[in-house]
Amino acid sequence: MTGTAPAARSIVAGEAVPALELRWLDGAPPVALPAGCTWGTPLQRGTLTDIARLRLRAVDGGTEPAQFWPLATWPDGSLKWVGAAIGARSQPAEYELVITEPRAESGEREDDDPRGRVHQEENAGDGPVVIVSDRLRVTFGEAGGEALVRGIRHGASVIARDVRLVSLRQEGIDELGGVRVPAASVVDEVVVEQAGPVRAVVKVTGHHREPSSRREWLPFTVRFVIVAGSDQIRIVHSFIWDGDAERDFLAGLGLTATVPLRSPVHDRHVRLAGAGGGLFSEAVRGITGLRRDPGAEIRAAQIRGEVLPSSDRWDHRVSARLELIPAWNDFSLSQLSADGFTLRKRTRAGHAWIDAGAGTRSEGYVAVTDAATGGLGIGVRSFWQSFPGRLDVRDAAGSDATVTTWLHAPDAAPMDMRFYHDGLGQDDFETQLEGLEITYEDYEPGFGDAHGIARTHELTLFAYGATPAVERVAVEVAALQNPPLLQPTIAQVEAAGVFGDWSPVDRSTPLRADIEDSIDFLLEFYLGQVDQRRWYGFWNYGDVMHAYDADRHVWRYDVGGYAWDNSELSPDLWLWTSYLRTGRADVFRLAEAMTRHTGEVDVYHLGRWAGLGSRHNVQHWGCSAKQLRISSPAYRRYFHYLTADERVGDLLTELRDSDRRFLDTDPTRKVRTDAATYRPDPDALAVGLGTDWGALAATWLADWERTGNERSRDRLLGTMADIGALPHGFLTGEALYDLEAGRFDTSRDRIAVSHLSAVFGLVEIVSELLSLVEVPGFRDAWLDYCRLYLATPEEQTAAVGAPLEGIHLEQAHSRLTAFVAAHTDDPEQAAAQAERAWAAFEGAGEWLVHRRDFRAERIRPPFVLNAVDEAPTVSTNDAAQYGLAAIQNLALIGQYLPHGEAGA
Repeated sequence: MTGTAPAARSIVAGEAVPALELRWLDGAPPVALPAGCTWGTPLQRGTLTDIARLRLRAVDGGTEPAQFWPLATWPDGSLKWVGAAIGARSQPAEYELVITEPRAESGEREDDDPRGRVHQEENAGDGPVVIVSDRLRVTFGEAGGEALVRGIRHGASVIARDVRLVSLRQEGIDELGGVRVPAASVVDEVVVEQAGPVRAVVKVTGHHREPSSRREWLPFTVRFVIVAGSDQIRIVHSFIWDGDAERDFLAGLGLTATVPLRSPVHDRHVRLAGAGGGLFSEAVRGITGLRRDPGAEIRAAQIRGEVLPSSDRWDHRVSARLELIPAWNDFSLSQLSADGFTLRKRTRAGHAWIDAGAGTRSEGYVAVTDAATGGLGIGVRSFWQSFPGRLDVRDAAGSDATVTTWLHAPDAAPMDMRFYHDGLGQDDFETQLEGLEITYEDYEPGFGDAHGIARTHELTLFAYGATPAVERVAVEVAALQNPPLLQPTIAQVEAAGVFGDWSPVDRSTPLRADIEDSIDFLLEFYLGQVDQRRWYGFWNYGDVMHAYDADRHVWRYDVGGYAWDNSELSPDLWLWTSYLRTGRADVFRLAEAMTRHTGEVDVYHLGRWAGLGSRHNVQHWGCSAKQLRISSPAYRRYFHYLTADERVGDLLTELRDSDRRFLDTDPTRKVRTDAATYRPDPDALAVGLGTDWGALAATWLADWERTGNERSRDRLLGTMADIGALPHGFLTGEALYDLEAGRFDTSRDRIAVSHLSAVFGLVEIVSELLSLVEVPGFRDAWLDYCRLYLATPEEQTAAVGAPLEGIHLEQAHSRLTAFVAAHTDDPEQAAAQAERAWAAFEGAGEWLVHRRDFRAERIRPPFVLNAVDEAPTVSTNDAAQYGLAAIQNLALIGQYLPHGEAGA
């Protein structure tokens, strides 16, 4: 929805300011909001500096309790992005943000609500962190202990203890398996990041330790989010794989908790989520289906999960023989692929498992509860998509049950992180470049190492004061997998002027509609390919493939550098920009999954390449090109600002010093002409002004606007000034960087152009920078680059003395010419540049299809494993850059499109 400016007004310093309309991602308000909601909203520059003046208001009612905090500021110090949170609601409404008049700091806000407040409990001395809400009391673990959370109290009952991480490391992998060594979490630090009044966030960091050897590995960060009015605790769990791929095979990784049970076994219940809203709901000792009937009232109560009536109200033929009815102690659901799960149960260890059910795609929820005093559920978002996973209940018939969600199931094959081939004799740069020519794989011995990559999962703890009704569980599971999310409207984001050049969807002319249809085709195609091609799995979910093999009717999953895309040519940016202008929930969730993946799995978080990402490969970490173009915050900022997600904030912060990687990992070491003599010099590091500086600029911008870090600000503004001062600006291609000073040598006089420079976020970041700050010479340097890239050889020669070499991807670069047209004051020149830009966009270009000739065809067995749609002319490079060029051209020079028939 594009909408119109809302009529509601708020007051800022005596002036009327439109209220900031919000919308629910999935359209109408959800049926319920059991876990509250956290989101981000942009503000126009200069609108507000005092966040205490923000309020949340129901569109048809009064103000609502909400919590606000700054996410980013404009260069003038005003708020650019704000995080916001509301607590749980039984009937959420439509909302808007309003700005109140300035007033005295003393006293409570008028919308403060003492009910439902969340706060940190005061404790004397160095006791554990305790967070208290109107529903829960959560006591966290302490440094040196195994428990992340020592106890969760719901009402008068402790419903869970010792919430901790567990893992299994297998030593060796072959047909006979290997010894499995268990490990458990050890807490290093507990930090309260937010303490209410609506939302509390506690960050627990630590590592896994093996009791037998005291070995420590798998560092983790786990955030717990507790909100007012909610029985749920949201968890964001991230770990770094820091093993030795030749000997460490992770055979299990999970979160487990102890659940005290007090009632008779027939009053205990297990719930497991199946597929499509289905639930497995059984008592630990069932009293239905017996030879003798305890009574309809008794059976119905157990099915509902209620405390059963006193046994003297049962048929005595049943109540007198309860001990002869088996109690089912253990339950297990295994999701070992994206397409199937199995469910088993047994009476106790040492006895056979009994098949209890099966299905396709479990929605990742398990709970064990006592009908009288409650219990605990755990859910994993994107459970089946991130297979192999497992859900376990153990000792349900004892006094202390355990409930475990395995993020990597122990009954699956252990993780094998070894590189997938032996090097094929590629021992020097010459043979490696030859390999690049045939399989497009950039190989180098020792570089296909996963040491330092990460993975993030989102989980939820469900605290129950009694066994929940299946109808309640169904609502909770649906919200677990598709959390309700408030968002700014398209109009509000556009008015705020964030995220560069884009505009809402406009089908007002035949040619505009034709271009919009082509963008929609590509979005729909990729949304469908994820499922058809089963782009799922622990390390894979969220990424897409790079290029297609029409002969085999498969994406080139096994061909060197053509397999997993790893952000190549910016599909992340295409998806996020598409979301901004459409508001589509399905596009948001694909972009969200990609952000979770590419920011974690495709980037190194510790070790020799910390801060760098890996180029596309058969394995996400397999390529020897370790570069900033993949780890760039340009791909992550969207999700962070739209959701206020703290984990992605961590990813942005950890890149702050990524410029130091140029000391040890030269990104152009294999192809530079001075390779024989070039040695990294901290006073003169060779930094490309395209993919390298674009990523650094995104890093420094994100850090400056999020934290106010002056070092990042100075490096950003300083290098912008240096690019403006270079004799040929961006056309220099590569400048010499003084690491300590954070500045370029402005005397370098050379010309080098690469077709990749502007297709990894440089266009988007420069557009933002030009709207943010005025730096002498920088705008002119960028306009010169944009003007000359698609200029005629004669125009290039007149400007720089010779035609530019390295001009490719003309269709993608049409947006550079469009930028010139949009920023030219002379109407005739603007029209001429716009005509050139649209001509380049409509031309074939390199790899891109003339006149949007996109077609999908259904291929059926026996020619393929499963029926699939294929569009042989589409690759991810094409789709991403075509989509971005189309969106940005429409925003910049849409008025210059012909108004006749499409294709004219």
